[in-house]
Amino acid sequence: MSNQSTATGLASHVETRTIDMVPESERHGTPHSQMTLWFGANLQITAVVDGALAVVFGAEAMTAIIGLLIGNILGGIVMALHSAQGPRLGLPQMISSRVQFGVKGAALPLLLVILMYLGFAATGTVLSGQAINRMLGVETPYVGILIFGGLTAFVAVVGYKLIHTVGRIATVIGILGFGYLAWQLFHQYDVATAFGQKPFTWATLLLSMALSAGWQMTFAPYVADYSRYLPSNTSVSSSFWNTFLGSTIGAQLAMTFGVLVAALGGNFLKNQVGFMGELAGPLAVLIYLVIVSGKLTVNCLNAYGGFMSILTTASGFNAKKQFSPTTRVVYIVGFVMLSMLVALLASSDFLNNFKNFVLLLLAVFVPWSAVNLVDYYLVSKEKVDIPALYSAEGRYGAYNWVALGCYVMGVVIQIPFLNQAMYKGPIAVALHGADISWIVSLVVTSLVYYPLAKRSMKVPTQMIYPTETAAPAAASRASELRTSLA
Repeated sequence: MSNQSTATGLASHVETRTIDMVPESERHGTPHSQMTLWFGANLQITAVVDGALAVVFGAEAMTAIIGLLIGNILGGIVMALHSAQGPRLGLPQMISSRVQFGVKGAALPLLLVILMYLGFAATGTVLSGQAINRMLGVETPYVGILIFGGLTAFVAVVGYKLIHTVGRIATVIGILGFGYLAWQLFHQYDVATAFGQKPFTWATLLLSMALSAGWQMTFAPYVADYSRYLPSNTSVSSSFWNTFLGSTIGAQLAMTFGVLVAALGGNFLKNQVGFMGELAGPLAVLIYLVIVSGKLTVNCLNAYGGFMSILTTASGFNAKKQFSPTTRVVYIVGFVMLSMLVALLASSDFLNNFKNFVLLLLAVFVPWSAVNLVDYYLVSKEKVDIPALYSAEGRYGAYNWVALGCYVMGVVIQIPFLNQAMYKGPIAVALHGADISWIVSLVVTSLVYYPLAKRSMKVPTQMIYPTETAAPAAASRASELRTSLA
């Protein structure tokens, strides 16, 4: 009887919503949950690697820290503006982008989103698998990968509530773990020697900014997925600031740690998990737990966002508004299994090349964010015809060629400015390696799209909700956000 009650209790917590709007009766939680989720998702080992790369690419330590901070702030603003859409619309992030790109046209950025999340999920599974193997004292790679993949699938299947719970746990564990690692670093190394090793250059400052801004913007295509259950009367400023502070502070702490360990030498970049275990000394096992908890948080976001993006792409062509719980589970498990397969089969060289390819894909999210945010806050002004998002015959049509054209332009215009492992553009070379591609794309795409969208977008006079859903409070809060940012 107790087993049956336990099973029933667990089933009651399993999320059933997919790409449909969350009705007001199911809204819950507080904006503070966004801070702990994004803090936990950012204070993790891959963010440490991202910070270390700034030094590897030639930045002096203080230059790298300042550049990473500026990039985290700028990229975090873009990311948090997307999060603020969640309570207002009650929709997954990529469904709402149909407003700009059309019901079928939104599939273009979606396919690239799916590929990127698959890549990050695979690389995160490799690192966490290594940590789990060290905790268990085994050397067979697939053991840790299978265990971590199973944990990821379970949390993503249970869904929204458990993901936020994992984020809160990862926040506490991450603060304690990284605090201890920082204490060990200052006791084992002369940290002052990390600074002043190289001269300051604008190129390395800009490159550091690009690393952290790009990091933040990778969250943009799914950040509203985790705020859409908040009550609709949640203020824009509260959802914005909680997301922004959690994401930027967590990332900056991890990246600063990465800058220091890279500047002080050691073998971190060759063996990230092993280095952190050695630095921890007698508490190595606990630090492996820190690695696993941080990666579990963000990998669940990748799996959850990945399956949501797949369903969004499919529904654009079959006009489905809802998917069954069974379909939801199948897609999540399938995505996780595919990421595990990539992690298991990939050689170290292949995995490094794949990560470089994934990083190159970041160029596709800057113009998408520009189009989405300019339209939502400046053109549509938070007024969306939600039922029309599920029909290619509705207000937004199948394809919005203005938005798609601006999006493609925003991708192409970055090419000469890119400075990445797979490609270095001529303007980036002329700027001595400075990568300002994302700044150019963000500004140019916004300036080109805005006047064209003002003339072409069919904006409703007010929010239009599904007839079966009680309309939440509809007062626009864009002015409130602008005031709070001023």
